[in-house]
Parts: sequence; C-alpha cells; structure tokens
Amino acid sequence: MELRILQPNEDRTAAIFSGEDCRQLLDIYEDYYPKVGFYPPWVGYLVMRDGVVVGTCGFTGKPSGGAVELAYWTFSEYEGQGVASYACRALIEIAKSTDPPVKVTAKTAPEHNVSTKILEKNGFLFSKVVTDEEIGDAWLWTL
Repeated sequence: MELRILQPNEDRTAAIFSGEDCRQLLDIYEDYYPKVGFYPPWVGYLVMRDGVVVGTCGFTGKPSGGAVELAYWTFSEYEGQGVASYACRALIEIAKSTDPPVKVTAKTAPEHNVSTKILEKNGFLFSKVVTDEEIGDAWLWTL
C-alpha cells in the first residue's frame, strides 16, 4: 500500500474515483480544504493498493498547540485487510518525521471497536472524553 496526497480540485472523472466511497470522499474534501486549508503534509491522503483507492486518511489540519489529529477510513469492501492499520502507521511516520515533538492525537466513538484496537496497537493511550462536532462525545487518544 501507499499514500497519495488528496489534492484540492481532484478530477472527479478520473477512473480511480468511480466508487461511491470515493465520490463521498471528494464531496467531503470539497468543503473541508477551504475550511481547514491545504498545508502539506498536514492534508488528506488516498490509501492506494495496486492503483485502487481502498481508503483514506489524513490530518484534521495543521498542528495547533503542539498537537495534530489524525483520522482514517477504510472503504467498506476493504475492511479487515489492514488498510486502517497501515494508514495509522503511515500518518504517525509523516507527523514524527516532519515535526518530531508534535503530539499525535485521534478521536473515536466512545466505545471499544476496531479503531480503538488499531490506536492501542500503535501506542496510543486513552486520554479523556471530549466533544467532537461530528461524533458528539468522543474518546481522545494520545500517542
């Protein structure tokens, strides 16, 4: 697997974006980049395997207050194939190689699930319950 930066104004007609999950992703980022900005490497990424988009990951913006939040999404037909685990590790590597002292965080639904297992396997620890505009009450994890 590999990551490819999700550019602003991607060509929606490109063959790699033909799936429903990809179209939804492009819709999300059409509004998201204007809101948070486009500051590589603190951007969204396509998770690619053999030329196919199998998921996405990225940072929720550039670091603020010495911390940066990561997120990932495996497209439904590729769940259980290590996509999210790969994405999490790759984002940690990007963050630490770009800004070694940055604190890396993530948020999950307030329940034990696949995502919390991935975070724990990558060294994250539960920090506290926070409010997230998409999730509502969320668990904050810190590396």
